[in-house]
Amino acid sequence: MNRSNSGANLPTLRSHNAALVLDLLRAAGERGISRLELAERTGLTPQAVSKITARLRAEGLAAGAGQRASTGGKPRTVLRLVPDAGYAVGLHLDRDELTVVLVDLSGAVAASRTAPLDLGAPADEVLAAAADAVTAVRGGGQGQPGVRQVLGVGVAVPGPLDHRGGVLHRVTGFPQWDGYPLRDALAVRTGLPVVVDKDTNAAALGLALRAAGDGGDFAYLHLGTGLGAGLVLGGALHRGARTAAGEFGHQTVQLDGPVCGCGGRGCIEALCLAAVARGDAAEAARVLGTGAANLVGLLDIDRVVLGGRTVAADPDAYVRGVRAVIDERAGLGGIDAPVPVTAAGGGDRPVAEGAAQLILAPLFGRAGGA
Repeated sequence: MNRSNSGANLPTLRSHNAALVLDLLRAAGERGISRLELAERTGLTPQAVSKITARLRAEGLAAGAGQRASTGGKPRTVLRLVPDAGYAVGLHLDRDELTVVLVDLSGAVAASRTAPLDLGAPADEVLAAAADAVTAVRGGGQGQPGVRQVLGVGVAVPGPLDHRGGVLHRVTGFPQWDGYPLRDALAVRTGLPVVVDKDTNAAALGLALRAAGDGGDFAYLHLGTGLGAGLVLGGALHRGARTAAGEFGHQTVQLDGPVCGCGGRGCIEALCLAAVARGDAAEAARVLGTGAANLVGLLDIDRVVLGGRTVAADPDAYVRGVRAVIDERAGLGGIDAPVPVTAAGGGDRPVAEGAAQLILAPLFGRAGGA
């Protein structure tokens, strides 16, 4: 995501080169990868790779994974990432629920918790619940690891917000959060570095990293207590200049439609959630598909991924309904190539797991956008 795959043999790029090597170790998994392969894939000299891997081993981030037969000369030493050398906490603060995960360097979830949350409660109460969840998930317990090196906390919340400053704006339905410095407040509570981003951006980042850069341009549409989008364009997470990209739910599709929580009328979010409340998944999928088709036509993206607890309750109905509208609109426009529509699975879990990647991705040189 948003990085060069080639190394540079310059002292000033030491951390960049180490990130490239770490990313290849992560992708190799338990099987591992040899120094020669690392040099071939990064473009670094064998000497540079040896220095980097020696440092990573000394720091406990890499370890030997045996030897592999060579086509000539002595067997190659194989290295692997040490997943439990560090962890990140991913925290999803939704309007009515809190999900927290502890993720190791490989991206595997080591522990998780879900609890009710009232985002409309006073800020101190919400922050206390969030900090307690972080403490609980990193502190161990039955079937969980003990306290380990936690690199930071990634927080995913409904937008809009300023991800650079970690400041919330007018969350739909919860205007009291406008201007609240969530990043700094939670950092004080937990004593850990904190990164804040929109829930849909976090999920899209996690899905893009899981695809190892091979997923092309896609839109992640999240339908839960609200409706939003995360966009991956040109291999990078697209936030926009003000972190305002992806406010998918508030495009108007019915000028005289019902009032939305944002103050507008006929927003896709209002129409979609109204259909969900009636138990009409087919109509909700049709409305969602209308917005998805608009997005596909505007951005010419390669695929659409659906997620969120509402989609998880009936994924086939939503995938089928959204795909039908996109295909119909594509046919009218003379576009022959179908746009794949899939469900992410896991309900809201991809958001929390993606939030952890807000912390881990930079370690592997995959910052996911500016």
